[in-house]
Amino acid sequence: MFGTSWYEDVAKGNFVTMSRIFKTVDLFAGPGGLAEGFSSIRNAGRPVFDIALSVEKEPSAFRTLRLRAFTRQFRRIPDTYYRYIAGEISREELIAAHHVEWKAAENETALLELGTDNAKAEIDQRLDAIRANGNDDTVLIGGPPCQAYSLVGRARNRGNSAYDAAADHRHFLYREYIRILDRLRPAAFVMENVKGILSSKVEGEGIFAKVLADLRNAGGAPDGYTLLPLVSDGRGRHGEHIIRSELYGIPQRRHRVILVGMRSDRLAARSILMNHWLSADTGTRSVADVLGDMPKLRSGLSRQVDSESAWRSAAVDAFEAAARACREAGSGELDEVGTALDAHRATLAAAKEKLPRSDRRVTAVRDNWLSDWLIDDRLRALPNHETRGHMVTDLARYAFAATFAERRDRSPKASEYPRALAPDHRSWESGKFADRFRVQLWNEPSTTITSHISKDGHYFIHPDPLQCRSLTVREAARLQTFPDNYFFEGNRTEQYVQVGNAVPPLLAHQIAKVVHSLLEPNTRD
Repeated sequence: MFGTSWYEDVAKGNFVTMSRIFKTVDLFAGPGGLAEGFSSIRNAGRPVFDIALSVEKEPSAFRTLRLRAFTRQFRRIPDTYYRYIAGEISREELIAAHHVEWKAAENETALLELGTDNAKAEIDQRLDAIRANGNDDTVLIGGPPCQAYSLVGRARNRGNSAYDAAADHRHFLYREYIRILDRLRPAAFVMENVKGILSSKVEGEGIFAKVLADLRNAGGAPDGYTLLPLVSDGRGRHGEHIIRSELYGIPQRRHRVILVGMRSDRLAARSILMNHWLSADTGTRSVADVLGDMPKLRSGLSRQVDSESAWRSAAVDAFEAAARACREAGSGELDEVGTALDAHRATLAAAKEKLPRSDRRVTAVRDNWLSDWLIDDRLRALPNHETRGHMVTDLARYAFAATFAERRDRSPKASEYPRALAPDHRSWESGKFADRFRVQLWNEPSTTITSHISKDGHYFIHPDPLQCRSLTVREAARLQTFPDNYFFEGNRTEQYVQVGNAVPPLLAHQIAKVVHSLLEPNTRD
């Protein structure tokens, strides 16, 4: 009965009964993690949250965002999309095959830097049209850039004598979010940011209290919005707004401030405030749940000729050097790790199987709940799954760290490295970067995937010592719960940044369900 795209359905007169549709605006969208979660809430096959506008300033993230917007124009993603992300056809061929849907994606996305005069002029016109056409059923989502709020960013800024927090526009980009909130006056909003915003100060004044006050008073009236905590038993100050993603089935320890507000005149009853918590009964998922069955890969070799044989020779030498460093440490505490390193060296030297840098086979996810979200049986090849190159001098540290974690069930601290493996970093023994080399553990959620993964991979070492490498973009994306058919545009460094900066889509899906239940209390997703 139905066509493959919404446009075919309209042309053929195919209409379905559905609940209200909420026109949704996504600000500071990145590659679209929040929008992916919100657009996944469906009624009779149609998205309940119709993404009317997504805004992003970074060109590679924007290309990813627009491509994903393109897929949302279809009831069933066309085969040509799978051919494109498998590298079988060009982007131009994809667009030519579906020019109507691509035009719709262009209308849905905007490459703009929010807060600039040019962006305001264009955005305001779009917002007014969305508000007029939305019948008061609109939603605003997004998260202002967080560099100035993050603890690492603040530490870096303290080292810059010329840094002036009061002049840093990143502190105040939330004001553009507030301005748009004032103009759109949505029925509900979601604002995401790093935990650093809770303690960030400018000229001695806390940022977070001002953010909360501005959000409550947006829309032209005092207390125009009611803030609704997502967590029923949050720990610490403002704990009701801190979402610990590992509690909600995400295979990653990612703690973020997420503020949900509802326009006060849209609250059906005050009792609704006591019945909208995120459900923490999904169970804990681990790195092994999503990465454990993926084919083994090797790293590349940077700053020299790379080949499988060259890598294997370098890796064997790295394991031997790491084992020798453990023995030379002389403390006895690393004897077990050194023995395991020797065994791994022998295994690697004797192995007949040649490890590739990329294996695009679509592989299983062990956990059924995550599998339903991540896996697409129509994929022809797994995208964005190629290892980066590592310096030979780092291979021994990766070998040691992963083997240590394998034996001790934790990543080693800087103080636990044999002296022979210590990098030539001034801060190595300062205690400031005690986990400069950090291994992800098979049986636990990963640590927070951040944009720093684009730098060198040291914080994101693969748990299998024999692969002696950091995570690929696709592995990081799986830990972030981006579906396997989510294609990241740009070069590999840009792809890492996009993944690290995003909201986990499966967490966004759960938040969207809560928002929907607030907007339509009698509707079950």
